[in-house]
Amino acid sequence: MKVSDILRVKGTTLYTATPEDLLSQAMNVMSDNDIGSLVVMSHGKVVGMLTFREVIKTIVKNGGNVGTTTVWKAMDDGPLTCTMETELDEVRRMMLERHARYMPVLDKMMLMGVVSFYDVARAVVDSQNFENKMLKAYIRDWPAGEDDEKG
Repeated sequence: MKVSDILRVKGTTLYTATPEDLLSQAMNVMSDNDIGSLVVMSHGKVVGMLTFREVIKTIVKNGGNVGTTTVWKAMDDGPLTCTMETELDEVRRMMLERHARYMPVLDKMMLMGVVSFYDVARAVVDSQNFENKMLKAYIRDWPAGEDDEKG
């Protein structure tokens, strides 16, 4: 399974911010849309990722205040990325190694979507459920006399 399979099911709705946006504005977008991340874009390129983890770290560092902090001061400026062709197992490995919960999907530097750890987990569970269903159907349809002939 590839990242393109996840995005085909999930859809490609994107939420972004710019480095110059106020962190408070970005937090409102995240809250209003019930999302855990924003891709930070500048001049059409991905320059960072803002997740609830960076937001919380920044708030704690600022003594509980957001003030006039910009997204640039809070964002992760070196986020993991993948392509539409990246295999699901590779995405899972990368996310686990870096403790990343969100990963922008790029195609020739163009943002195509974002996959979350939840998206990856759901795809794995759905795939396993499908395999289990197929195996159960296969076992139910097992010809009665085949085992006797081999014995």
